[in-house]
Amino acid sequence: MITLKMEIWYVLFPILLTDIVNPVLFEFMVFAAASNRPVLLSSSMLLGHTVAYFSAGIILALFMESITDFFANPRRIDFIIELILGVILLWVAFGARKDTGKRPEGETAEFSVIGAFGFGAVVNFIGIPFAVPYFAAIDQILKTDSSTVQSALLLLSYNLAYALPFTMVPVLSALMGERARPILMKINQGLDKVSGVLMPLLLGLVGLALLADAITYFVRGSSLF
Repeated sequence: MITLKMEIWYVLFPILLTDIVNPVLFEFMVFAAASNRPVLLSSSMLLGHTVAYFSAGIILALFMESITDFFANPRRIDFIIELILGVILLWVAFGARKDTGKRPEGETAEFSVIGAFGFGAVVNFIGIPFAVPYFAAIDQILKTDSSTVQSALLLLSYNLAYALPFTMVPVLSALMGERARPILMKINQGLDKVSGVLMPLLLGLVGLALLADAITYFVRGSSLF
């Protein structure tokens, strides 16, 4: 029987929150919701993003796991990766730009369903280095020493939890029709403003936590979490 290590979510949740605060995907989805097929296209965009994010996570996990297997002490390399990610997150937090990535241009979205799906996938690569929290989440999942299936399920759970807040775009579009557009625009504008302050703070806090955990391991031989 497959059992997930639920305590990992004490670590994954703040990383997830940091990941979600990036407003780029939401803004593209609001753009898609301005089309004549708002529910279908915004849903397709979210699905494309989720599939691509999960697939990229699997590839990254396999790459990081292969590095771990190369070394004699897999636990040590896990914490070396964690230390590096902590430094990168702090660097991103202190050097975070007010602009968190490319934005859609124009007032009306003109996508096909496949085009929206593709745009959702491409959004994964817009706004890097703000995808660094995802690396941190993958590293934490690998540190649990779970089976391949358990790790994949944890990563899938992370991706589904990430996608959940963004479902408000197609849901509101379905329930309210044209009336949803000004509401979504206001939410988008508020998220953009809040992320400019909140995102560097969250990136810094997660970075400090990873650094503290890695340094504690190297000094005392045991981690904080």
